[in-house]
Amino acid sequence: MKTLYLLRHAKSSWKEPGLQDFDRPLNGRGRESVPLVGRFIRKKKLRVDLMISSPAARARQTAALVKESAGLTAELLFDERIYEADAVTLLEVVTQAAESADSLMLVGHNPGMEELLTLLTGEGRAMPTAALACVALEVEKWGKARAGRLEWLVRPKELAEG
Repeated sequence: MKTLYLLRHAKSSWKEPGLQDFDRPLNGRGRESVPLVGRFIRKKKLRVDLMISSPAARARQTAALVKESAGLTAELLFDERIYEADAVTLLEVVTQAAESADSLMLVGHNPGMEELLTLLTGEGRAMPTAALACVALEVEKWGKARAGRLEWLVRPKELAEG
């Protein structure tokens, strides 16, 4: 069985109007919410064997911060296909992940992350910034990933309250 974690990047800054979308960094709220997700991962003792992130600044920062705050040792790769990707493209990234990894965290953007969650699980759920979803895939190889089961979805707001 494979486990797929979908992590939407945290809240980004719009302070520099001339900045390209790709280069927008996290804002203060975004930098505060990611450690909440990281601590959740650490507390639940979630295993992540591989992280694949969009190379956009806000996704790179989210991936690095969650890796650090969760104490993950997973390899972190960047895949240009994730930026502005639809569900089909994101699924392609997943199906081409290293088979040695039993658990994969994909760090990306909406609407693609929500679309992928719906495509895999049949459940349409909102994924606000820094939301983390866990999808159980009843497959032995990433290449066979077509459908899964939503195990849970957590949002930073819920973590801050709890």
